Amino acid sequence: MTQTWTAPAVERGEPERVADERTALQQRLDYHRWTLLGKCAGLTADQLKQRAAAPSSLSLLGLVRHMTEVERWWFRTHGNGERLEFPYDPDQDGADFDDLDAADAAANLDAYRQEIEAADRAVAGRSLDERVGLPDMDPADRHDLRWIYLHMIEEYARHNGHADIIREAIDGVTGS
Repeated sequence: MTQTWTAPAVERGEPERVADERTALQQRLDYHRWTLLGKCAGLTADQLKQRAAAPSSLSLLGLVRHMTEVERWWFRTHGNGERLEFPYDPDQDGADFDDLDAADAAANLDAYRQEIEAADRAVAGRSLDERVGLPDMDPADRHDLRWIYLHMIEEYARHNGHADIIREAIDGVTGS
């Protein structure tokens, strides 16, 4: 008998209600990261690849792949000046959402978790006031690290709303 792989369960902690700025931003970002993983928990690879509704190409696995690249882009490329390729969508033409037929869902979720860890390491100990950006970027166009945290929280909030709708369409599960 073969066993069908399902995305593992996650434990999502609640952000503290009173915390210093860096802790508050990190905890809120982590909350959204684990929310996305929670939307995937218990689903098979085929369910993770299921599209929201025609003509949309949104799927839970596509969102995970997209956020893997977004984490890399903002924290490692902008936040730490690393020159890195996009693992799923090198040409930025939608492959992170579209090229799912042969995608390995377990490997993609693992890569997402690894990218989160790499993103956190890339900016650990850096001041929120530090202006960061692409190495060849005009200094006037750079963002402070705080802006990146806020942008990422905003990005996750938007995509977690998509994830709510997709998950409910798959198996009726709703809630946080």
